[in-house]
Amino acid sequence: MKIVHFSWEYPPVLYGGLGTFVSEVTMKMAAWKHDVAVFSLNRDNTFPPMDLTHGVEVYRPKTLDLTSTFYLCADHELRSWGPYFKFFADVLSYNIMSTSQLTNGLVRKNSRSFDIIDGHDWLGIMGGIISKKELKIPLVFHVHSTEVGRSIGRGSHTIKDIEYEGGQIADRIITVSNAMADELLKLGFPQEKIRVCWNGVDPEKYNPERITLEQREALRRRYGIHPNEIMVFFIGRLVAVKGVDKLVQAMPAVIREFPNVKLVILGVGDMEQSLRSMADQLGIAQHVVFRTEFINEAERIQHYAASDIVVLPSLYEPFGIVCTEAMSMAKPVIVGARGTNGMREQITPSGDEQCGFHVNPYAPEDIAWGIKQALSLPDKGKAMGEYGRARVLKEFTWDTVTKRTLEIYQECL
Repeated sequence: MKIVHFSWEYPPVLYGGLGTFVSEVTMKMAAWKHDVAVFSLNRDNTFPPMDLTHGVEVYRPKTLDLTSTFYLCADHELRSWGPYFKFFADVLSYNIMSTSQLTNGLVRKNSRSFDIIDGHDWLGIMGGIISKKELKIPLVFHVHSTEVGRSIGRGSHTIKDIEYEGGQIADRIITVSNAMADELLKLGFPQEKIRVCWNGVDPEKYNPERITLEQREALRRRYGIHPNEIMVFFIGRLVAVKGVDKLVQAMPAVIREFPNVKLVILGVGDMEQSLRSMADQLGIAQHVVFRTEFINEAERIQHYAASDIVVLPSLYEPFGIVCTEAMSMAKPVIVGARGTNGMREQITPSGDEQCGFHVNPYAPEDIAWGIKQALSLPDKGKAMGEYGRARVLKEFTWDTVTKRTLEIYQECL
């Protein structure tokens, strides 16, 4: 197939799981001899307009600053974005410039042809909608999250309208979990178009055997964690939707039974100071270590390897690649399991192949229960971690994810 992706982020410009997904899947598609082109953001117009990465054609058209002009015809809601209005204008510029290069440049000028378009989230679906109309080829709307979910029920009406329109116009809608499929139905997306395709991970890259004991111990020493102490690990943005405040509130109950526990929080976000204050007020500051910076993937893998258990109590999580990464690193994982949360589909919470625990992410006492359940096991959940890795090898490899994505494309053709 000849496939076009509209993705706001693509390496080296990465902000979250969307960019990881698109890069892994497109490289796999190219390796399987499909022709793949990606139109992505040219951040600050510093990247070359075209590049070839692992067989993938990556186009980053130079964008124009439409902020002041577009402001003249924007409604009150968009104007209320204040300094963030430029972000919306940049998204619009990226979509317009990208679809212009695709339709007028590659197709009409250079006689290229394509079979299908995949627009990722509201950030890329506008370019997909225009290109579908111009080129008369099928469009897939790849929904990684929604504005309603990200904002916990609030958010921008404009973005909600863009998402809804994308769902109506697209030939298929791919989303990342059954929980997200349910959410899309509630938002009025057509049921007959929706297909579920989980995200994935590279189990060779995320392989616990590749991290030595010396590397694990060195990282633990960096955080002042002694050999007889337990490392509980959280990774994610420090924002309310990730439930990290409820995790901090859960720690006193955990520490009362397991006084040798230390919680390592890795991430950045606007809740950092309130979380530090919360730890002080709860009298557990000496048990909580903050690392508030972006780190590279290799170091992130070392954090998983060095931890004893991973806790991800998100209130809203369409899929949650960090959960898959932790499972691939053979760690037991405690996950939020209320509302729209794809991590609960990854973690088997009971039975012979249990790989973690489901908890109520709104209730610190329930998060504490999950952590204590894992730490009470004779092996502190080591066997659960091994079951988790086995589940990754079966369900969550990029080979499996790419194969499923291509099957959905084929339905459109």
